[in-house]
Amino acid sequence: MRSSVFYGNWGGAYIPEILHQTFAELNGHVRQARQDASFWREYQGLMAEYSCRPTPLTLASNLTRYLGGAKIYIKREDLNHTGAHKANNVMGQGLLVKRMGKTRVIAETGAGQHGVACATMAAKFGFACTIYMGAVDVARQRPNVFWMEKLGAKVVAVEDGSRTLKDAINEAFRDWVTNVDDTHYVLGTACGPAPFPELVAWLQSIISKESIIQVKERHGKLPKRIYACVGGGSNALGAFYEYLDTDVELVGVEAGGLGLNSGKHAARLASTDASAGIAQGYKTMFLQNSDGQMLETHSVSAGLDYVGVSPILADLWQKKRVRFEAATDAEVMAALDLTIKKEGIIPALESAHAFAQAFKEAPLLSPEDAIIINMSGRGDKDIFTIASAYHDPSWQEFIIAKAKEYRGDRP
Repeated sequence: MRSSVFYGNWGGAYIPEILHQTFAELNGHVRQARQDASFWREYQGLMAEYSCRPTPLTLASNLTRYLGGAKIYIKREDLNHTGAHKANNVMGQGLLVKRMGKTRVIAETGAGQHGVACATMAAKFGFACTIYMGAVDVARQRPNVFWMEKLGAKVVAVEDGSRTLKDAINEAFRDWVTNVDDTHYVLGTACGPAPFPELVAWLQSIISKESIIQVKERHGKLPKRIYACVGGGSNALGAFYEYLDTDVELVGVEAGGLGLNSGKHAARLASTDASAGIAQGYKTMFLQNSDGQMLETHSVSAGLDYVGVSPILADLWQKKRVRFEAATDAEVMAALDLTIKKEGIIPALESAHAFAQAFKEAPLLSPEDAIIINMSGRGDKDIFTIASAYHDPSWQEFIIAKAKEYRGDRP
C-alpha cells in the first residue's frame, strides 16, 4: 500500500534543490525510527503519560436507540491532550526533532488544532515555534490563536491567496527553505512530499491500534464500518490504518459545503470537481481549474477546506478500498445538534461530518453490527462558528456587549 515515495500513482517528493539534503536526513531518521522498536515504545509511553492515551471507545447508547440499526461507538480523540488527534502526530515528530538535534519547529494550521498541538509540543520539548495560519482562519479561530501565543509560539497571519490552509502551507515551506539548519517543519496532515504522508499516517495509527483492540473487547468482533472526516487525511488514516487488511468498510467524509453542485465545497474524492495535479511537493487530486490554478473552497469547518488530499487516501480511493462521501454544512450542523442533545458530547465541526454520514447509514444496518465514528476533536474550539451558525440571539448579545466593553463604551 505504501512505499517510501509513491503510493500507487500518487505522492512523490517534488521539492526545491535546497531541501534535498534536509529531506534525505529526514527520510533517514524516519526509517531508523520505524525500524527501532524502542522509538514506538517511547512514543506510546509519552502519549500515555502526557496525553491520557488510550482514548476511550464510547458506546453512544442514546444515539443507537434513537437511530436504530447498528451500535454506534465513538473513538474519543477529543479526550486526547489539546482536544484533538493532532497531538498524536506532533508529539511523535517532536521525538524525531530531538533525534535530529533541531531547535526550532514551524507548522501550518487551519482550524488551529494542529497549531495548538504544535505549540504545546514545542513548550514541552523547549523548541522555538512559529505557526503559519491563513488570515481567514485566524479570524474564525481566534481562541486557538490566543492559546498558541500563550504557549510561546509566534503566529503569522498569512494574507496571500485565499488566506486559508493551502496558503499557510506555502508560507511554512518558504520559511523552511531559508532555515533548514536548525528548523523542522512539523507538517500537520498526511500530505506534502514524502516522507510526510507515511510518517503522519504511521504516528496517527495509534488511533486504530487502540480501537481494534477496544471494539473486539466491547463488541466481540470487528465493526461493520468506520467513519472519519477527511481534510488532509491524518485522522482518517489513523482511524483506518489497522483495518486496511480486513473486511471492515472504511468511509471518508469530506466537506460538502453548500452542496456538490454549488462550487462551494471542499470535496476532492466525493465530487467530480477535482483532478490530478502536483502542488506543494506531491501529486494528488486537487480542486483546480483547467489551467492548474487552485480553486477556492468552502466549509463550515476551518479544518476541512484544503484543496488537496493525502496521496495515500487518493491511492485507497483509486483502489476502491475507501469509500468517500460528502456532508453539507446543514447536515453537519444537524448532526452536531443531535449528538450534543442525545449524548452530551460536542464534536468539532470537522468531526461532525463523520457523524452526519454515519447517522444516514446506521439505521440501514443490523443491530448485530457496530460502527465506529472517529471523533477527531472537540467542538468547544468552534464556539464562535457554531454559535453563529445557530443564529443564537443571546450569543450575539453577549458578543456585542463584550465588544462594547473592550472599546470602553459606557452602558
